[in-house]
Amino acid sequence: MKTPRSLLVAAALAAAMLCPGARPAAAADDPAVVKADQDFVAAATKSDSAALGKLLDADFVWIDAKGKTANRAQLLASTRHPAINDPGPGLPEVKRHDYGQVEVIQADSGKMHVLRVWVKRPAGWRALVYQEVRSADVLPKVTPSANQQCQNPCKSVPITPRNDTQRAIIEAYRGLETSAMTHDAANWDAHTGEEFMAASSNSDRLLDKPTRLDELKRANMAGLAPTPLASGRLFEFGDSAVMRSRHVPETGKPLEVTRVWVKRDARWVEVLSYQTSVQAAAGDLDTGAN
Repeated sequence: MKTPRSLLVAAALAAAMLCPGARPAAAADDPAVVKADQDFVAAATKSDSAALGKLLDADFVWIDAKGKTANRAQLLASTRHPAINDPGPGLPEVKRHDYGQVEVIQADSGKMHVLRVWVKRPAGWRALVYQEVRSADVLPKVTPSANQQCQNPCKSVPITPRNDTQRAIIEAYRGLETSAMTHDAANWDAHTGEEFMAASSNSDRLLDKPTRLDELKRANMAGLAPTPLASGRLFEFGDSAVMRSRHVPETGKPLEVTRVWVKRDARWVEVLSYQTSVQAAAGDLDTGAN
């Protein structure tokens, strides 16, 4: 006996309600952002400042694999080439995630991982973040982290929220870091989307959600641990947000971090975290929120 289609739909909806962190069905990518991303990679590869200038957000930041940062003006006045020129021979398919007014694009080649975050402004799609992360050849013996009390970032962070949305995201971030610090896998699960992915210079692999949960259950940080936040900014785009931050652990090298948050079922969950270890001097990020 065949199950009526209406019952199948109802069952699917019920399952989604029982899994609040689950990602909704993916929407088709806006052709405009796909074209903009292709043009960005081509212009960056050729160091075509004129073409790049039309694609960069006013708050754009470029973070290379050594953690060196460049803002919009610095990038246009310099010569920097992307670590991965995708698409190309032998490269895996580029991963895209459509979050409405935020588009996330990830490319991987061996130990090198590249993140491009696009945001929809009134004038069109603009690149907000370009970030490179090179995975460690071997897992470091010591993972940079906060002290055992974890005042920052578990209890407070140096970002003053400007509205209720930013306050909710900061609260979600503190909850996420607290669950990681205490190895509370169930609580960490509730603070992350099903498509969660993390890349860190202090880890020897990409960490998807199942892998990260398994590590937390075994009290293993796998190179990814809460670290004191020195400065940061929040960029809101409807039910999506981008968090850019600089972290300075008590021991170990500073980190440049990009996180993407999405509001699902009235709560904010983290879907992405890219963390690049600062190998050389890099400009500080302005403290505040936007």
